[in-house]
Amino acid sequence: MALLAALAVVAYAFDQLTKLWVTSAMAEGERIAVLPPLLHWYYIRNSGAAFSIGENVTWVFSIIMTVVSVAIILYARRVRSLGWAAALGLVLGGALGNLTDRLFREPSFGMGHVVDFIQLPNFAIFNVADSCVVTGVALICLLTLLGIGADGSRHGKSRSAEHGAAGEDPGV
Repeated sequence: MALLAALAVVAYAFDQLTKLWVTSAMAEGERIAVLPPLLHWYYIRNSGAAFSIGENVTWVFSIIMTVVSVAIILYARRVRSLGWAAALGLVLGGALGNLTDRLFREPSFGMGHVVDFIQLPNFAIFNVADSCVVTGVALICLLTLLGIGADGSRHGKSRSAEHGAAGEDPGV
């Protein structure tokens, strides 16, 4: 639980600090070459989700991020795997970072536009919170494919071998 909480705090803080830097050092719409042509800072405000999907239902994203954050917090005490703790910590920190924008940025409470600024060629413009969520979800997918449960147990091929070909449970 400590790893999950620590990663959530670090992800949230890094996201909010980078957004503070962008909003104070750049004008909206400004683009700065960092590693041309691979990386630019390009300050925009996004009312939608990834790829600006759902620009007219910003409030829905506020609700979704709130539900996801609460669910992770409630589930956290069951997590016994370091991988799952890292993954859920990243998702929680990222969700809270973008939720903060939705709640407290213009145009209004719950309808705020998220600050995005990381631009790669031929890709969406995103922020640190988005990166944390995507990395956390990718890690969750990997852990699931490897058969590692949030409680640290292993699932998969070995389980069916333990129970025989017919799926019998020797303990019954």
